[in-house]
Amino acid sequence: MQGYVLSVERTISASPEEIFDVLTDATQHSVIDGSGMLQGKTPEAPQRLALGTTFGMSMKMFRLPYSTVNRVVEFEANRRIAWQTGPTGAMERLIAGRIWRYELEPVDGGTLVRESWDITPDHQRVLLKLGDIYSSKTRRDMERTLERLSQLVTGGQQTDAS
Repeated sequence: MQGYVLSVERTISASPEEIFDVLTDATQHSVIDGSGMLQGKTPEAPQRLALGTTFGMSMKMFRLPYSTVNRVVEFEANRRIAWQTGPTGAMERLIAGRIWRYELEPVDGGTLVRESWDITPDHQRVLLKLGDIYSSKTRRDMERTLERLSQLVTGGQQTDAS
């Protein structure tokens, strides 16, 4: 983890446009999620994400269901999308703030995809960084997410892990 940002990368044999289409479709997030925590978008989520849009996700951790509200905070078509996430209600003041970011860079043979977990604005950043176990699990889950994203956009073709 560099500062408060953890990133993983993978080259995927698909265009940035194909990958971005998946990332801007909240219904696909639970399909590519490598953590197993995302259960699906909430009914009021928009069809396609854009800068400033808000969308909810149904989540599950240790068999306990909860929901998050996410707001798209960075958006550059076919290059970058990021959303800031957190729970609603009283818990928002305690644990909200982490940012999930995807950056896409065209390269020979496809697209270099960088997924980042940015806890810089998170209220729990110090606690989250203390436990290497948590960042190790998060890294593994992010690598799984990029593998699932790759399988979805390539129809299961093998791509290079970076």
